[in-house]
Amino acid sequence: MGALAAAIAVGLAALGAGIGNGLIVSRTVEGIARQPELRSALQTTMFIGVGLVEAMPIIAVVIALIVMGG
Repeated sequence: MGALAAAIAVGLAALGAGIGNGLIVSRTVEGIARQPELRSALQTTMFIGVGLVEAMPIIAVVIALIVMGG
């Protein structure tokens, strides 16, 4: 049962990260298209946001490994 829970957790985290990254990048491209002079500021904010979103699946994998080990 623990393996199933771990697989679901990792899968949902990956799905959420994919959706989140897609939204972040699409909004950044939209913002750059509207105000090209803010490109560097928008890209910096985008990279920070993508990094935070990508932390979620990493944390999910760690939790899954803890569940599998215990």
